[in-house]
Amino acid sequence: MSEYDLVVIGGGPGGYVAAIRAAQLGMKVACVEKRAALGGTCLNIGCIPSKALLQSSEKYAEATHELAGHGVKVGDVKLDLKTMMARKDKVVTELTGGIAFLFKKNKVEHIAGTGTIESATSVKVTPEKGKAKTLQTKRILISTGSDSAPLPGVEIDEKQIVTSTGALSLAKVPKHLVVVGAGYIGLEMASVWGRLGAQITCVEFLDRITPGMDGEVAKNFQRILKKQGMAFRLKTKVTGAKKTKTSVTLTVEPAAGGDAEEIKCDAVLVAIGRRPYTEGLGLEALGVETDNRGFIRIDDEFMTSVPGIYAIGDCVPGPMLAHKAEDEGVVCVEMMAGQSGHIDYDAIPGIVYTWPEVASVGKTEEALKEAGVEYRVGKFPFTANSRARANDTTDGFVKILADTKTDAVLGAHIIGPDAGGLIHELVTVIEFGGSAEDVARICHGHPTLNEAVKEAALAVDGRPIHI
Repeated sequence: MSEYDLVVIGGGPGGYVAAIRAAQLGMKVACVEKRAALGGTCLNIGCIPSKALLQSSEKYAEATHELAGHGVKVGDVKLDLKTMMARKDKVVTELTGGIAFLFKKNKVEHIAGTGTIESATSVKVTPEKGKAKTLQTKRILISTGSDSAPLPGVEIDEKQIVTSTGALSLAKVPKHLVVVGAGYIGLEMASVWGRLGAQITCVEFLDRITPGMDGEVAKNFQRILKKQGMAFRLKTKVTGAKKTKTSVTLTVEPAAGGDAEEIKCDAVLVAIGRRPYTEGLGLEALGVETDNRGFIRIDDEFMTSVPGIYAIGDCVPGPMLAHKAEDEGVVCVEMMAGQSGHIDYDAIPGIVYTWPEVASVGKTEEALKEAGVEYRVGKFPFTANSRARANDTTDGFVKILADTKTDAVLGAHIIGPDAGGLIHELVTVIEFGGSAEDVARICHGHPTLNEAVKEAALAVDGRPIHI
């Protein structure tokens, strides 16, 4: 028997950050993780390896299509996919190893195995080899994350028909890759393989890409991706898949009903969303309540319906984002320690790491209209930004939505170069209840991409300088 103040189940971004913070607060902490390496989906088969491949494929595309325009002439550019994949794996190994170091530094005990909650004060851990053991604890924190959602009629083999996991490790560049689902994950992986030479077809059930994104931004995003060579089949559903040794044939039909047709390809990526992963935890037997989609119900302090058992991250409602899970983990354990905690879910950014990047925070125009909120819009295109011109990265714009009466920034949406970095100025403004005028009055360095943010803020009041 081992006794702890807190046992965290799941070593992903939410779990490992919560474990470290709890240890900093003086708790005796164990983190149970069934993978051999810490970091969860994000570090092992998600955020990090996908960003490594996005960066590598971007460099390949730059060398093959863009450097000549800058006066840099290169010879015959060749793709070494094996080296590219090895670099991706090295990045993952280094970062997961870094978490193990942080656990040792903060005296967090890493226990490898599958965790099952036997009671509000005990967790059974079953290792891949060896005997199971029981951990006694004052509190339990569930941070088990999410898994790829299945598509009825399409069997995943992670070789020809893959989830995002398999898409990170394809043995060769497919001639034709069909991506089912035009959300963040699908479009990022489509960008990787499209840059490396694959023909890309995105099949989306809805009448638009990136559901939930500001409509104007999504429309421009799709137009830019089409220019890059992606084809889109919107309002279309996939009803089946047949494989041979070398190809896959998908059966598709209109979402509203109609005649079926076939799409033949080399590989299929199923990216229709993610679902909470709580399998094997024993929640039902304990009486831990979940909603109709399988998300664990929690209160304002992240406690489940069973006192002493808490949950954060992808397995609870809200944005399924690593940074959201991290913040929840920190706030949750700080409240356990008697401190106050707060998360403004309107100040959590969402980022698509394609090129150009797309980033957003706060409300979309559609959400404000539906809520009956009066707002003003300020926009500024990167074509009018001097740094974007110098860099030849002029696609996109900055868009700021501010309350008509108070001028408070209600939402911000950026499509363009380094959108994922630029958005954080506006995240900060929303977190502190700032206004568009506040942003407009701040001196921004010249020449920088950040000036486009200032100009968009000026445009809210109808007074941009450079357009």
